[in-house]
Amino acid sequence: MMAYDVHVLRMESGYFKNFTYLVVDRASREAAVIDPAWEPGKIFSKLESLRANLASIWLTHSHFDHVNLAASLAERFGAEVRMHSREAGYYGFRCPNLRLFEDLDRLRVGDTLADCLHTPGHTAGGSCFLLPGHIFTGDTLFTEGCGICHAPGGCPHAMYRSLQRIKKRVDREVQVHPGHSFGKEPGQTLGHLMRNNIYLQLEDEDDFVSFRMRNAGQSLRAHFNFR
Repeated sequence: MMAYDVHVLRMESGYFKNFTYLVVDRASREAAVIDPAWEPGKIFSKLESLRANLASIWLTHSHFDHVNLAASLAERFGAEVRMHSREAGYYGFRCPNLRLFEDLDRLRVGDTLADCLHTPGHTAGGSCFLLPGHIFTGDTLFTEGCGICHAPGGCPHAMYRSLQRIKKRVDREVQVHPGHSFGKEPGQTLGHLMRNNIYLQLEDEDDFVSFRMRNAGQSLRAHFNFR
């Protein structure tokens, strides 16, 4: 039985539309926020309504639309900020209370534990957070696709291997919580994605790379033009 709750916050700023998540440990009422962006008032209101204390900030990667509230939240709540060492080092990410993690390290909020999975491809040090029943995938894996691989530090070969790792490690019943939606609400099971997401169905690495990079010249704005 899970001893934590997941709360989904839809965040917007212009054409940027993100999902931020709160993981709240039931016993301690400590909370972790994942990829906080754009609308701090939504986070404050949700924490207050839940009577939860923000203890930790977990970042899947360093792109601005996933981290732009991290520093202010760290200062306001004294919360620690967690990011993979490769991500912080490659992009020079800095933040108050920053503590780096490595692949397969465990993060804790109250008595709730999350496994850190290094899943490069969209960025050099992108990561997913795996808890019992839930995985938070940032821009590695969407319900409908996967992240672009042609931005600095991206690599389609690394993305292929990261998605293969998720397929092998994560149970099909686990709910997937991506950083963005292109139509489906977050929280679909990995089994659903396995049946409907073509990037999880391409078994040959060369085929995957060719398909993923077919529109590599598209603008980054198109990447963020989701609902």
